[in-house]
Parts: sequence; structure tokens; C-alpha cells
Amino acid sequence: MSSISTGRMIDDSSDPVKGRVAWAPAKSIWITAMTLIAVIGGTLTFSWSALAVFVLSTGITICLGHSVGMHRLLIHRSFNTPLWIEHVLVYLGALVGMAGPFGMIYAHDIRDWAQRQRDCHDLYAHRRSFLVDAYWQMHCVVALDHPPRFVLEERVRNDRFYRFLEATWMAQQLPLALALLALGGLPWLVWGIAVRISVSLTGHWLVGHFAHRGGHQGWSVDHVAVQGYNLPRFGLVTFGESFHGNHHAFPESARLGIEPGQMDLGWHFIRLLAGLRLASAIKLPHMIAPREGLRRVDMSGDAGGGHLVGQR
Repeated sequence: MSSISTGRMIDDSSDPVKGRVAWAPAKSIWITAMTLIAVIGGTLTFSWSALAVFVLSTGITICLGHSVGMHRLLIHRSFNTPLWIEHVLVYLGALVGMAGPFGMIYAHDIRDWAQRQRDCHDLYAHRRSFLVDAYWQMHCVVALDHPPRFVLEERVRNDRFYRFLEATWMAQQLPLALALLALGGLPWLVWGIAVRISVSLTGHWLVGHFAHRGGHQGWSVDHVAVQGYNLPRFGLVTFGESFHGNHHAFPESARLGIEPGQMDLGWHFIRLLAGLRLASAIKLPHMIAPREGLRRVDMSGDAGGGHLVGQR
């Protein structure tokens, strides 16, 4: 059972291994359409201003929306903030184009639950080859023979804004698309919507693929199906999300780049909120009960190694 998230997976007689990979039509058509528009339309409509729109909109939605809003705040409750700020951050997370708030919580929690078992399905573990994993992760889902029961926190489940966002998360691109079209024409529309979404979703899979297969590891967890690894070279462009080994060690931590030299822009944004007295109850590694089986890995000679940072 997971107790570190807005949702819970209740084990009952569930089995994290046995199941089949099934094509998910809506998910597959969505990412395929965005990618085709990005590749074809992005080439035909390139301009420097469109590239700037892509960089700015991707940074805002991935850092403030996905990493801080969806992941650290909504899913893990690693800090508190006024509800209106939470809604804004989660809305930005929905604009990433991955899923609505309930879908994001479920997708995270089922994977997290499976990886914490002694064994799990190959899809959850990213065990298959690069191309197979790409197809599975971005176009399919696992239909487990005996899945766990998913229970969503009542406050989130009954939030009218989240219910609306869950039902309309794809359509939420339309207001932004109209604004970009009015301000910068077709280039801004293509680069601010299709290129941004396709790069964000592909990048999310790439981090998941490599961060569960190998890399820098400051911590390990005994008796689990999947270990997490850090990808230090990508800390800046992933806004801290590539420090996945740290996240496996301390899932509730608001700070993902916990070792010296690990750049975590999502954490710096949370610090900014705290400085404005808009974030409180911030959880850090030294405040969190250690996971069962958590062990420090000898990092002598590793880049980005050093002592654990527990302070802000």
C-alpha cells in the first residue's frame, strides 16, 4: 500500500506482474497527432519567436505545472500552498498534455506501487528495449489480471475544479491555442502547442526510461522490483525531475536535487513561494521517515556526490 500520495493503491489480492499490454487509442492518437504536427508543421513554420514561445511555454508548464504542481504538490503533498495557487499550478500541469489531475495521480501511483513490490510487469520496470518501451509507455497501458484498488483522497476527488479539468484536459489546449494564434500566427500555434506537447511527452518517457535502468545512484532500496537512478547532466532541462534516484529514496521530499551541485529549478520555485509566504509545511529528506530497506550508496569519485543536504 502507498501512503505517500494523494491516492492509495490497496493491495488486496493484487498481482503486479501478470497482465497484458493493451493499446490505448485516445492516448496513442493524441501523442501521434501532436508529434506529426510538430515534425511537419514545426519544420514549415520555424521562426526564432516561435522557438522562444516553445522554450518559455515548455519551461512554465513542465517546471511550475508538472514538476511542482502535479508531482510534488498534488501527488506527493511535499508542501502546502493556498488552494488557488494549487489550482493554478495543477492547471499548468494539465497543459503539459499528459493527463488530467486524476489520471496523473493514478498513472503515478500504479507505477509507484508496482515498482515497490519484489517484482512487477516489464512495462512498469522499463525493462524492454528502447523502441518497445517507447511504444508501450506512450501508446499503451497494462491491463493487470488482478490490479489493486485505487482510492483517491476525498478532498481531491470532490474538488469541482479538478473534476472539470479531468473531463476537459485535452480541450484546455484550445484557449492557449487561440491566444497564440492571435498573437503570433500559425508558427506560435504550432510551436506553442504541438511541438511543446510532443517534446514534453517524449521527454517524460525518456527520463522514465533511463532513470529506471542505470546511472548515478546515491541511494538504493532493498527488496524492490525497480531502483531509481539520477541523470545529473539533465537536471537543468528537466527542472530537477531527472534526479530520480533521490526521489525513490525520499518520495515526499519537495527537493529532488538533494546532493551538492544538483540543479533543481523546481525546488528553487518552491523556495520562492516560501519566501513570499505562499508555501509551508515543506518536507525535506531529514524530516521524512526513511523507507524500509533504504541504503546509502558509496559515491566516492562520482560527479555530484557528497553528503546529504537536508537544509533549505
